[in-house]
Amino acid sequence: MRTDRRTPAPSSRSDLTAVRNLGILAHVDAGKTTVTERILFATGAVHKRGEVHEGTTVTDFDAQERDRGITIFAAAVSCAWDGHRINLIDTPGHVDFADEVERSLRVLDGAVAVFDAVAGVEPQSESVWRQAQRYGVPRIAFVNKLDRAGADLDTAVASLRDRLGAVPLVTQLPIGVEDGFTGVVDLVRMRALHWPADATAYEAGEVPAELREETRRRRRLLEETAAELHPTALEEFCAAGALTDETLALALREVTLDGSGTVVLCGSAYRNRGVEPLLDAVLAYLPSPADKPPVRGVAAGTGTGTSHGGEGEDGLERAADPGAPLAALAFKVAATATGRLTYLRLYSGTLRKGDTVLDVGTGRTERIARILRVQADRHTELDQARAGDIVAVVGLKTARAGTTLCAPQAPLLLEPPVTAVPVVSVAVEARRSTDTGRLAAALARLVEEDPSLVVRSDPETGQTVLSGMGELHLEVAVEKIRRDHRLEVTVGRPQVSYRETVVRGVTGLVHRHVKQDGGSGQFAHVVIDLEPWGDGEGEGRDGAEVGRDGGVFAFRSTVVGGRVPQEFVRAVEAGCRDALADGPLGGHPVTGLRVTLTDGSTHVKDSSEVAFRTAGRAALRAALRASTMALLEPVVEVVVTVPEDAVGTVLGDLAARRGRVAGSTSRSGTAAVTAVVPLAELFGYASGLRSRTQGRGTFTTRPAGLAPVPTPVATKVLSG
Repeated sequence: MRTDRRTPAPSSRSDLTAVRNLGILAHVDAGKTTVTERILFATGAVHKRGEVHEGTTVTDFDAQERDRGITIFAAAVSCAWDGHRINLIDTPGHVDFADEVERSLRVLDGAVAVFDAVAGVEPQSESVWRQAQRYGVPRIAFVNKLDRAGADLDTAVASLRDRLGAVPLVTQLPIGVEDGFTGVVDLVRMRALHWPADATAYEAGEVPAELREETRRRRRLLEETAAELHPTALEEFCAAGALTDETLALALREVTLDGSGTVVLCGSAYRNRGVEPLLDAVLAYLPSPADKPPVRGVAAGTGTGTSHGGEGEDGLERAADPGAPLAALAFKVAATATGRLTYLRLYSGTLRKGDTVLDVGTGRTERIARILRVQADRHTELDQARAGDIVAVVGLKTARAGTTLCAPQAPLLLEPPVTAVPVVSVAVEARRSTDTGRLAAALARLVEEDPSLVVRSDPETGQTVLSGMGELHLEVAVEKIRRDHRLEVTVGRPQVSYRETVVRGVTGLVHRHVKQDGGSGQFAHVVIDLEPWGDGEGEGRDGAEVGRDGGVFAFRSTVVGGRVPQEFVRAVEAGCRDALADGPLGGHPVTGLRVTLTDGSTHVKDSSEVAFRTAGRAALRAALRASTMALLEPVVEVVVTVPEDAVGTVLGDLAARRGRVAGSTSRSGTAAVTAVVPLAELFGYASGLRSRTQGRGTFTTRPAGLAPVPTPVATKVLSG
């Protein structure tokens, strides 16, 4: 029997190698929350295992999460294992809440990606994998649910290789299959780990005789793959023909840290099998704050580095040192019974209760009233937090997700997480006119807690419009208003966010802005060319930029001879960007265009940046009216999983929804159909699919960019 390593992490230890900031990532229903719950149980953080289907898990504490049986909000918990502190964030798996994952990944050092042993890599697990890649977060993989019928480790690993482009380093071999899964063979230490029925700990022993040959073969394959990726392992492998356990473990850690390979473990979290080795792998292979490079930022108000903490080529660096000036990033804000909680990742310095910190974005200083170690919806008060910690604080009034907090004497601005662009909107209004003010306050609170929600007023109808990442996202937001604020609201039909783009542009459009009102005049003369850019689908290439509204826009100047000074060229570009807000077809944002300033002239007295910005805006609007324009709509990739006898019905329904089928696969009587479908056609699809498949069909989605709207549909949209 293993020894118990549920020892508390040293609270006074300043060694950052004893900390792991870990995220649990996966597709919806792959078992993230169950893995988190079993980690908390194995480490002694909880003394009773909670279950998702019973609504008793620690991290799914919100009423809506328990009602719906899914994770909606990223929840932070903390536990200790083998003398290490593990700060863990359980993230949502549904595509509508991808922004919660984005904000969490911005502050994490490592992650465990959980995969279903039957389904392998699913659409949202691929999306969160790519998100982690963008932030350079090292990952290990945990193939879960090996006790399910149809579970197959090798097939799941093949999907990691094929769909994610990962190089899997499989470090375990299952003992038994499906219901007979009882343990794993540890290929690094060459031992068998068994979990007897209803046991809370594993028993280590010899590899079963019937698995010894397969164990040797897989260990050899693991050594060969590690040697291909790691120079020290390659040198030893070539010299000795094998790797020692120590060299193999070192290679696995270093290829995980540099992202060239992915360590793969397996188990069944629901049956409590494989969790302790997963915790050991987290400590062995994933980075501590000390393993990460110094965080980079810019000195507030200057855009360049200063002398505090060291200056790199691209700005200011701040090492993960408790003695350095404070630098922390807020990544989540939540209103709780405890008060307004601001979740922080401390990159450097030490934060103490009562400290005054600088909000770099606003230039205001605020006082830290309390510091809390977070355990989902429960909290333990701390006197201080050090570099590398993830904690919540009480007392900040203006901080938002993405706010940098630092020592007032050493200002530093950190890069905030990227905020997603909303794609679906609904009109909301209070049922009682007397509640209009309360509704406005409730919506403001929602946006404060979730930056992927946007509230605006429709200038034509006067309605309040709430925009988000999907139908479920908006349902959850509206239900939160009803439950938390006890407001009765009415909700309009969801609407998607359309874009307009240029199909055929114009050249040589001339615009003169001349204004005389008795005082100083305004004069600007510009000549522009307008042409389509790329495919207009929202990915920056060839010098184009992707704006916060998702628009793709490229601007350049070919003016020679100084006919338009450089400061006026920048003003023309700014004016063109102003004109992108509403297109000529239906007032939708414009995307996918390239503007070239080809000529112009100035007046010695009356020309100014304001005049040229006004001219640029008017010129582009005139050019758009003179161009051939098209309407774009958001489309999503849909994977529909149904029994094989229902495939025909599903294909017909997808075709009726203007879907384009990309392929299908079949396995064990179940088919998975992949199609690209306009988002506008998917409202209400869940109930329709259930009725067509007698409740046996499920589907998942992920964003797939923008696509042109067919003329008949575009005419209907624009008319109404």
